[in-house]
Amino acid sequence: MARRKQAVTIRHVAAQAGVSLQTVSRVINNGSNVRPEMQQRVQAAIDALGYVPSIAAQRMSGSRSYLILALNDRDRTIADWRARQGTDWVDQMLLGGMLKCAEHGYRLIFELVDTHNDHIQRELAAAIAALQPDGVILTPPHSDNPLITALLVHSEIPFARIGSRSSGDGIALTMDDEGASRLATRHLIDLGHRRIGFIAGSVDYQLSGWRVDGWRAEMAAAGAATDGLLATGDFSYASGEAAADALLAQAQRPTAIIASNDQMALAVIAAAERHGLAIPQQLSLVCFDNTPLVRFTRPPLTAIDQPVAEITSRAVEYLIAGAGSDDLPDVPLVVPASLVVRESTAPPAAAA
Repeated sequence: MARRKQAVTIRHVAAQAGVSLQTVSRVINNGSNVRPEMQQRVQAAIDALGYVPSIAAQRMSGSRSYLILALNDRDRTIADWRARQGTDWVDQMLLGGMLKCAEHGYRLIFELVDTHNDHIQRELAAAIAALQPDGVILTPPHSDNPLITALLVHSEIPFARIGSRSSGDGIALTMDDEGASRLATRHLIDLGHRRIGFIAGSVDYQLSGWRVDGWRAEMAAAGAATDGLLATGDFSYASGEAAADALLAQAQRPTAIIASNDQMALAVIAAAERHGLAIPQQLSLVCFDNTPLVRFTRPPLTAIDQPVAEITSRAVEYLIAGAGSDDLPDVPLVVPASLVVRESTAPPAAAA
């Protein structure tokens, strides 16, 4: 039977570098009073031996846990997973967060929490007690849940609030949903559209309202009316179908629709087909999210691309820097979204 390969330990690194265990520990944990030449010698030994610091050992050596905890909405995430709908918010969040954590010797732990749960404080407190994270990343709708933020403040744990513009504790980061909505609306206006419908997302998410605000503002700037052109969904496919049917059944139907996420945009495609409307010849369509599936629809969808990976990476950077750092922003950090133009948008038929 093959013997298990012996793990490289801090003692091997110390022997290789010809230094004490304490010196190796200070280098690994970014301690002070380590001469540059000594740090280089230890790092060379680490590289040569392929040593990977143990999180357990690091936790014993100081007050840090080297863990960042990211929280996402339980109900919606599980529903998407079970439906296998192709949404990649979680994938992108893990991509940005895990890679940035790895740069600093940290690990990202992903947990699902139900923001409507009456026991949310007890549930989150148990996770914090078990993991003792150095920081927490909140995503909508958790970002502005006062029960969650108050618990983190009480626990003295730094936290980042993605998708939040509210003042208060924690580091606020936003993808400028209002600006992204204006960008989508302006694209359609520049093509000649004036009757642009909008399908809003769930009222549980503040960003749903910001996107409506951006659409209204850009329409007003162009002198275009919005009466009767707003429908509300809840980010699900079924709600998108109902909203699209309501908009397209009007005597003066919209010539373009903006859907607040990809699932509702897919529902618009189905509704347009039922109403005998070709995309983009008779109805232009723009969606939010830009998940992989919208590149493979017919036609591929013009989409607002949300920088989920980048904003999560920035959140990790700020949390690792520490709550007391002078580099932390005192106003919401904006990582703007972009518009990816594909084949689902064109001038309205009358202006073609």
